[in-house]
Amino acid sequence: MGGALVGVRIIEVAGIGPGPFGAMMLADHGAEVIRIDRPGEGAARPETDILARSRRSISIDLKSPEGAGLVRDLVADADGLIEGFRPGVMERLGLGPDDLLARNPKLVYARMTGWGQTGPYAKTAGHDINYIALSGALHTFARATEKPLPPVNTVGDFGGGGMLLAFAMLAGILSAKNTGKGQVIDCAMLEGSSLLMSMIWGFRADGSWRDEAGVNLLDTGAHFYDVYETSDGKFISLGAIEPQFYQTFRACAGLEDDEDLDGQFDQARWPELKAKLEAVFKTKTRDEWCALLEETDACFAPVLSFAEAPSHPQNVARKAFTDIAGVPQPSPAPKFSDTPAPAPRPAGKAGGETEAILRALGYDTEKIAALVASKAVEV
Repeated sequence: MGGALVGVRIIEVAGIGPGPFGAMMLADHGAEVIRIDRPGEGAARPETDILARSRRSISIDLKSPEGAGLVRDLVADADGLIEGFRPGVMERLGLGPDDLLARNPKLVYARMTGWGQTGPYAKTAGHDINYIALSGALHTFARATEKPLPPVNTVGDFGGGGMLLAFAMLAGILSAKNTGKGQVIDCAMLEGSSLLMSMIWGFRADGSWRDEAGVNLLDTGAHFYDVYETSDGKFISLGAIEPQFYQTFRACAGLEDDEDLDGQFDQARWPELKAKLEAVFKTKTRDEWCALLEETDACFAPVLSFAEAPSHPQNVARKAFTDIAGVPQPSPAPKFSDTPAPAPRPAGKAGGETEAILRALGYDTEKIAALVASKAVEV
């Protein structure tokens, strides 16, 4: 299949959100990822389950002793394992780090949770919105005088969760190759979302960021860094921070001689200038603004819907989106010069390769039949 991660083998205990996303990233770039699904997951996993693409699937009852033994066999020659249960669940199944590292001392055992494995919240339920609230990130996602707006679940689940999980897995594998020793990785979306805010913490430390939403440079406090509605009810984004880009924007928009827009960084005037630009942008349609500002250094882009994004010329040129089995979706990223990512494969039937995977492990027909009869696996 190709890809930068050919030869890497990961066992993924099926979950939701960040774990599957991290596993998808690894699979996108050529890692062999075997996903452990639960029996009874259904005849097929929908092809619309983008996070489950490019994997093989085996159906195992982790609560059965035979199923747990099968997992230990699967990790015997794997580089890593991903699990996203609450703390203590894998231990109760006989599949905790001590159990699996005893079988494979080089294994990288990655644990994906919201709060982390320790602390007073560790065993409580939560979701992205809760993790980014406690990290301080959610407080910044708001306009002045308005309540915080969760950026769907990109910051906790995917940026601070799954993406850091994929990074941690590869770092752990490199360490294991150098030292011959695996380890446990405690991935917490709480800390991951906090890490994503590192630059803002720096701004806060040097006095250029206030603990007040919607009044700062990058949180729509500035008139030159915001989203504006156009006359046709659509939107454009403006990010003309640097003075030269701000001047380019003014020139392209026919505002170079408007003295009201001087004093770009006079924060006391930002609300007044924002109101002015709101009126200016409503004088033209989004397409008319695109004709004036696109492909200039005005730091401008139209706000596109999911329906529109795949057909934008920049995305087309970059092949940023792909269609798999009739389902439009983001292409693997980033791009590698010598080991490009293979074309993603749609998610298949849950447990659809159970027998093939068992045979590759050396299980014969009689042993497979016994596992099926005991309901430890489903084929």
